[in-house]
Amino acid sequence: MRLLHLSLTNFRNYSRLELDPPAGVIVLQGDNAQGKTNLLEGIYYLSRMHSPRTSVDRELINWLALEDDLPFARLVGQIQTEQQTDQIELSLVQSSGRRPNNNAAVLRKHIRVNGVSKRILDAVGLLSAVLFMPQDINLVSGAPYLRRRYLDDTISQMDPQYSRELQEYNRVLTQRNYLLKSLRDARNDSGQLLFWNQRLVEHGAYVTVRRQHATQLLDEFIQDIHPKLTAESEQLRLEYCASVRLERPPGTTYQIPLMAEHSTVAGPGSSLHAVAASFAEQLHEVRAKELEQGVSIIGPHRDDFRFLADGVDMNIYGSRGQQRTVTLSLKLAEVEWITQEKVDKPLLLLDDVGSELDALHRDCLWGAIDRAQQVIITTTAVTQLDEAFLERATRWQVRGGRIQELSHP
Repeated sequence: MRLLHLSLTNFRNYSRLELDPPAGVIVLQGDNAQGKTNLLEGIYYLSRMHSPRTSVDRELINWLALEDDLPFARLVGQIQTEQQTDQIELSLVQSSGRRPNNNAAVLRKHIRVNGVSKRILDAVGLLSAVLFMPQDINLVSGAPYLRRRYLDDTISQMDPQYSRELQEYNRVLTQRNYLLKSLRDARNDSGQLLFWNQRLVEHGAYVTVRRQHATQLLDEFIQDIHPKLTAESEQLRLEYCASVRLERPPGTTYQIPLMAEHSTVAGPGSSLHAVAASFAEQLHEVRAKELEQGVSIIGPHRDDFRFLADGVDMNIYGSRGQQRTVTLSLKLAEVEWITQEKVDKPLLLLDDVGSELDALHRDCLWGAIDRAQQVIITTTAVTQLDEAFLERATRWQVRGGRIQELSHP
């Protein structure tokens, strides 16, 4: 996959940018706060329809544009795959209305693919991209929700149904938690839970099985990648930690949704039917505890996955250097998985990785880069990069939201 053209208007510190990125490796150099990371963020935004750095889309609009009557930002990417060429256009427009609860301005997101309006779920993953940033080390050292979000984003690139099931699961979870709280406070009839239990199982089982499958696939790639990053001194495994038993208990008779009775998810791991049955049984088991606490205590919203290096949990006991290497292994495994799934290599976006890695890790990373169709690397100092590597790369310089190509010295 290649990004043929990128257009940014009023996005972060880019008032207006038009680029035609070439194939191969692009090195984007510049001082801090000039727009290096913003460029990668814009490409990633076109891939996932959300920012890796903020959950508030209004922050993406250029601060000068916010002074206009109708502030907006616009991103356009023309992408080429082996089969076709597509154009993705995403606009963020601040309307004149206000939200009634906090008087905040309403921001609307408009998405078009080849000129046709699309929903967010239908546009995610059309542009395949893998982003590595220094703060991604938090995937190993941080809270479980970061790892769940990483899996959700990665799976959604390749499975549109997953996005729909996850969205519906979160909606049902909110409704069910509201009901549990009202039942706890008012001591009402808990029979009302049956409907929401069935819906929770119906959508939650699919989310759990797809996450488990994704973890197994990433684990297979990591077993080959990680030893190369550690001079064959360390083996790394991924382990999915589900709050729901992944197999149906013997003799289970509790009712499960009709959808799950006849469905499976292709690939290794537990069947959708078995997970749905087990999920339903466990909801029955923890019913009293949930009514007492007024919240759902099992389900994919409580899941996690672990990184085990030679059997040691890197989430807890890994050094900073080990956690950085684990993160890099995970991102390179993601590249291999997307390539296998889509039969097309994703864009590789590397934000200031040279300052974070030692010589061994950089050499392994350069090897992975050589197999990619298009890579953008940002750096504050090109001295961190190998001279031979720079010779075969296209070099750009960014200063104050403006990018120009540099000739080789």
